Amino acid sequence: MTEKERECWRWTESNWKNPDMDWKDAQYITVGIDVGSVSSQGVIMADGKIFAYANTRTGSNSPDSARKALHSALEAIEDLTEDQFDYCIGTGYGRVNVPFADRSITEIVCHARGANFIYGPKVRTVLDVGGQDIKAIRCDEEGKVTNFLMNDKCAAGTGRGMEVFADLLGISVNDVGELSFQVKEEPPAVSSTCVVYAKS
Repeated sequence: MTEKERECWRWTESNWKNPDMDWKDAQYITVGIDVGSVSSQGVIMADGKIFAYANTRTGSNSPDSARKALHSALEAIEDLTEDQFDYCIGTGYGRVNVPFADRSITEIVCHARGANFIYGPKVRTVLDVGGQDIKAIRCDEEGKVTNFLMNDKCAAGTGRGMEVFADLLGISVNDVGELSFQVKEEPPAVSSTCVVYAKS
């Protein structure tokens, strides 16, 4: 087995910076850090507009994972340092362990507000397939949560479950979504109660 075959579960880390913006022109720089069970994200906003973001793997230490996500988002930005941030929100599984956050907010609230910010007031439902759970979130026209439901018993159907299946099949987890559209006939259902049973 080659090294590549052994690591099909590894998804690609990434970062991006808006080439048409200069943070020095902004009055306010705000930051959001999401430390999830599998991935950590960092986003930098300049006057309410997305300036840069990063998606990295979460390690065993939440504060280190938060810093890694932030540093990855800052990678291509000249001269911007942590002490120049006006405000920072920590969210996700490790939200209380983001050492430089001014406040922590649940990912459920952040998802609803984020969907409203990006897609507008018509959004009413957000589905979050996380690393260890799945959340269905209902929100109003202002992006406020009105109800939510989540599984919290097992990793079946979650991001970690997808990593396990990709590894078993020897297919990069980055390709699973695109390959799913090529299936002509729906395959038999696998266990939806336990990723270990589904794996076997």
